[in-house]
Amino acid sequence: MIKAVRGFKDILPGETEKWVYLEGLARRFFNAYGFREIRTPILEKTELFARSIGEATDIVEKEMYTFLDRNKESVTLRPEATAGICRAVIEHGLYAKAKVLKLFTMGPMFRHERPQKGRLRQFHQFNAEVFGSHAPGTDAEVIALAMDILQAGGAKDLRLEINSLGCPECRPAFRENLRQFLRKNADKLCEDCKRRTERNPLRALDCKKETCQAVYENAPLIEEFWCEECRKHFAKVLEELGLLGLEFVKNPRLVRGLDYYVRTTFEIKAQGLGAQDTVAAGGRYDGLLKALGGPDIPGVGFAIGVERFLLVADLPANLEPRLDLFVAALGEEAKKQVLPLVRSLRNKSISVDLDHEGRSLKAQLKVANRLKARYALILGENELKEGVALLRDMETGEQESISLSELEKELIKRLS
Repeated sequence: MIKAVRGFKDILPGETEKWVYLEGLARRFFNAYGFREIRTPILEKTELFARSIGEATDIVEKEMYTFLDRNKESVTLRPEATAGICRAVIEHGLYAKAKVLKLFTMGPMFRHERPQKGRLRQFHQFNAEVFGSHAPGTDAEVIALAMDILQAGGAKDLRLEINSLGCPECRPAFRENLRQFLRKNADKLCEDCKRRTERNPLRALDCKKETCQAVYENAPLIEEFWCEECRKHFAKVLEELGLLGLEFVKNPRLVRGLDYYVRTTFEIKAQGLGAQDTVAAGGRYDGLLKALGGPDIPGVGFAIGVERFLLVADLPANLEPRLDLFVAALGEEAKKQVLPLVRSLRNKSISVDLDHEGRSLKAQLKVANRLKARYALILGENELKEGVALLRDMETGEQESISLSELEKELIKRLS
């Protein structure tokens, strides 16, 4: 028996309804906030992610699904969505169509990590991206959108942590100061953090090992190096979050594993998920479009991890769809009579199923019960002779005769 690849999971009936529900909920909020959907390929040129995420990141160095295609070109299954959306915005000139461009997407991402609760090698995200605005209010609005989606899905005890990573003007001084600190404490660091010290020191702060985190308790803080503009920007973001009624915690040690983040960076965490408790994360990436060969246009966005969202969501009961009508046609003549009716009802968005196996009435009604049908329509030789069909309410067991000439009209009236 061939099984699914490790870290890749089938989403089966009974689960798919939960996904569809959250996707619909997210779409409603994206529409309410003025976002339009974009769908980009899951396969991109490897260079895109090396340039946007950064070659000295764990994602690029260890986690990407990268291979040579038949033309010997290096391609990669997307590990995140922002880079592909930026590529599409540049390639198709979408930035010229609106001063502020709001886009969202949904779909699978791929990273070769150790599979664990809420973290698979194929995982799914809801992504929102805004291009063209430097305004702190845009940052606050994007965060509010993420919070609204999560809260509407029933996620409770959410904790919004926020920081500013500074900008290209002030971050180099912090980076060098941090590098000196890491060098002085190299004997206490893991091998990954020693390597990151020279290539990407900010990434060291993101290490999850307790021994390293103990060292970083005394590391310099980026807020000590902010320029005046970054200080004002962050203060305004926090002010607008307050006006939007959002509580937050300033986390001066919050960094992102992706190189293109500047200034605002945030994570939304949920109780009950253990160490992997971040359900949404995002921030500002003002230089990314330019770095990818596009115009110098700012951007800010977020991603919600759908698998983790599902773990903390409080979803309505009985999301599985209920069948409107099960048709029990007894005999070939009865089936000839109902087939056009079944198609007509389905074209009016009424859910209908029928038996094609020629089973007994008792067996067919068992199927109707299993499918949780609201009604069963029974048509056999006797009913055909009388020019009627029997309509049974599957909850009460009551049934009535309806003239075949009025049948479709009556069914539409009851089931629409």
